[in-house]
Amino acid sequence: MIRRVAVVGSGYMGGGIAQVLALAGRDVVLADASAELAATNRERLVREAGAYAERGIFPADAEERVAARLTAAATLEDAVADVDFVEEAVPEILELKHETLRRISAGCRPDTLIGSNTSTISIATLAEAVAGAERFLGVHFSNPATFVPGVEVIPHEGTRPEVVTRVVDLLAESGKVGVPIKDVTGFVLNRLQYALFGEAARLVEEGVATPEAIDLIVRTTFGFRLPFFGPFAIADIAGLDVYEFCYRSLHAAYPDRFTEPAALREKVERADKGVKSGRGFLATSPEKAPDLAAYRDDAYAALSALLRDLGPAPVDY
Repeated sequence: MIRRVAVVGSGYMGGGIAQVLALAGRDVVLADASAELAATNRERLVREAGAYAERGIFPADAEERVAARLTAAATLEDAVADVDFVEEAVPEILELKHETLRRISAGCRPDTLIGSNTSTISIATLAEAVAGAERFLGVHFSNPATFVPGVEVIPHEGTRPEVVTRVVDLLAESGKVGVPIKDVTGFVLNRLQYALFGEAARLVEEGVATPEAIDLIVRTTFGFRLPFFGPFAIADIAGLDVYEFCYRSLHAAYPDRFTEPAALREKVERADKGVKSGRGFLATSPEKAPDLAAYRDDAYAALSALLRDLGPAPVDY
C-alpha cells in the first residue's frame, strides 16, 4: 500500500494533488524550488482546505486533516528520500522535467514509484531521465485536481504492470478514477478537448456563430449529456446507423474535416447499431432500454435543478 507520498511542485496543480492525498490519509511531503516556497504553499493549502470546508465542499475537519498530514521539505532530496510514491508537478518544460526527474530518481528509494502530471509530453520521453524507468508512468490530474475525479494513468512500454495497478488503487482510495491508457501525444483528454476547440474556433472563423452562442449550445445540448454518458454510450443510444448517416452528410459538406470512422462503418455493416440491436461499441441490451431512459431522464432533471440552484457562471460574454 502507498502510505507516504512526495509532491514535487507545490503550485496550483501540485498543491491540489497534495490536498487530495492528504485527505485520503496519506502523509504528503511538498518540495519546490526553495524551502521557503514549499513552506509558504503548505500554509496556503492548509488555509484553503479550511475555506473549502466552510463552503461545504471539503469535509468539516479538512483543515485539521491537511495540517496534520502535509509537511514541507527543505529540499527535493529531503522530500523524496523515504516515500512510496512521488508525483512530479513542475511546469511543462521538458528540460525542467528531465532535471527534476533525474533528481527524484537519484534521491528516492529504488522501490519508490514515480509519476508525472504532464498533460502533453510523451511519457517515454520523460522516462529517459528516470533511473529505474520501469517504476515510472504518467499520472495526469485535471484542473482543478481537488474536484475533477478522472485521472489519466499512462504507462510507457517499460512500465511494470503492477505499478499501474498500485497507482490506480491509490487514486481510488483518494476518491479519484484512474483510467489506464496508452502513451500517445496528447493522451486522451487533450486530443478530445482540442479537437472540440478546433472545430468551435472554425465555426467562429466562418461566421456561423459567436463564441457566446457556441458555448451556450455546447452547455445546453450534447455537453449536458456528458456528465452521465461518454461519446460511445451516446452514439449507441442514438443508433450507430444514425451516426453513419450524419457522417455521410458532414463528409459531403466538409470532406477534409469529417470522415466516417472505419470502426463505425464496420459496426453498422455487422448490424451492430447500438442499444436497439443489443450491441454497438458497448453491449447494452434492448431489455435495458427502459431503465436507461429512466436513468437519463432522472439525471438530466437533477442536473437542470442543480444548474438552476447554482445560477449562471460568472463568465463575461
